[in-house]
Parts: sequence; C-alpha cells; structure tokens
Amino acid sequence: MNQNMKDLEISMVNEPGRLALFGETLGKHNISLEGGGVFHQGGRSIAHFLVKEAEEARRVLEEVDIKVVNIHPVILLKLRQDVPGQLGAFCRRLADARVNILTQYSDHANQLVIVPDDYEKAKGIAEEWMKEWW
Repeated sequence: MNQNMKDLEISMVNEPGRLALFGETLGKHNISLEGGGVFHQGGRSIAHFLVKEAEEARRVLEEVDIKVVNIHPVILLKLRQDVPGQLGAFCRRLADARVNILTQYSDHANQLVIVPDDYEKAKGIAEEWMKEWW
C-alpha cells in the first residue's frame, strides 16, 4: 500500500469548464491524477481523485476557487481479476470488522482505491488480504 497517495475530496460548481479548470490547474503545477471520478449532485459535483502531492493540490485548487473538502489516506489493493467475487469478499471482511467504506474507485494501475472510516483497521485487513491472495 502506497502511503504517499492520498484521496482528494473536492466539491465544485457543476457547470461547463470547472473540470477543465481543475485539470489545467493541476497540470500547470505538475500534479498528476492517478485515478478518480466526478459525480453530479444537484448544482454541485463531488469528486475524488488520487494524487501524490495532496497538500500542494489543495493549495493550487483553492487559488482558483475549487474547494478541497478533505484529504484522506487510502487503501490501495490489487484484486485478482481471474477470481470472481474478489470485491465482495474483501468488502465483506471490512464490513465484518465494522469498517465503513466512504469512497471506492480504481486507479490507473487497476488497483482498488478505498477511503475507509477507520484507516488503521482497514490497513491491517488489506495487509492480511494481500498475504493470502498474492
């Protein structure tokens, strides 16, 4: 699990050009997006993106009036694509341990990205999972 990666939780006005401004701003500052997505929610959009330079991303985005709601530690996990049910099985382990998944998406390397409500507990479960499956 790459401890350098963080999830940026972003809230922005849902209008033409906002996502372009987001991408252009990060690009100008050499901040690469490693995964994520944007979801429409009324007049606003909620986005989650995986980055290495989270604090720098927050700074430059807020300069152009894009609000970074939070920066979250993430669990990065490679699932076995040849074994059906991997997502369900891993998420069941988290649920059985009373860990709630706040956000889930994939990165550009086809890894599962999870923002849990209890990072330390989820990290331990993910480490055990990786020992068993890889």
